[in-house]
Amino acid sequence: MSLAFDPIADPWFYLAALPAILITGISKGGFGGGVGIVAVPLMALVISPAEAAAIMLPILILMDVFGVWTYRRDFDRHALGVMLPSAVVGIGIGGLLFGLLDVRLMRLLIGAIALAFVAHHFASGGRFAPARRPSTWLGGLCGALSGFTSTLAHAGSPPASLYLLPLRLDKSVFVATNVIFFAAVNLIKLVPYWLIGQFTAANLATSLVLAPLAPLAMLAGIRLHHRIEPVTFYSLCYLFVALTGIKLIYDGLS
Repeated sequence: MSLAFDPIADPWFYLAALPAILITGISKGGFGGGVGIVAVPLMALVISPAEAAAIMLPILILMDVFGVWTYRRDFDRHALGVMLPSAVVGIGIGGLLFGLLDVRLMRLLIGAIALAFVAHHFASGGRFAPARRPSTWLGGLCGALSGFTSTLAHAGSPPASLYLLPLRLDKSVFVATNVIFFAAVNLIKLVPYWLIGQFTAANLATSLVLAPLAPLAMLAGIRLHHRIEPVTFYSLCYLFVALTGIKLIYDGLS
């Protein structure tokens, strides 16, 4: 592997990558994820999805540093205790199957689950539905699915939302729990990404070129988070899950 600093030079790639990183950071910092799922598909318009995922991972970890520091006192320990152990299993399976699965089928499945979840929420009373704590087994399943889909395409937000949104946590606790969960997931993902050779010199150099945008996008999201009322916040979260589901189904059918 060459150690020369040789990032991607195609200007079309940066035309896709810059908005992808801004959207991801604002979404992570302000709403716990959601539409950040568009990053890999946007970059994949110019490069391969696997290469896009490898370039995004160091950037996501840099975003996580700012997110964890900001929300370090607010997270829900019980939710993390339910989801993280199974997420490790999902990451392991995702690493083993990386590049072997039909990614389109996976996107269709996760997209359908996301839309069904949002439809069930509004059919049950929408924003007036009472808070509830889903069963531990469902939380474990959501954690495993989140780790699995996050490993393949940084698309772990919809499964995590299936467990976290019905809890009706304080908006800062919701974002904090998402941020810390995915900070742990992203760090663990370094192992399979390294073992399967995703961190080429070109990928790492491209990540470094894009890295300055990460803290700016996160800080913009954090600032936006503190200006939104809780009812509006949760309405936007469900909207983002629905948009994510539509995007995944579109990608799966394309």
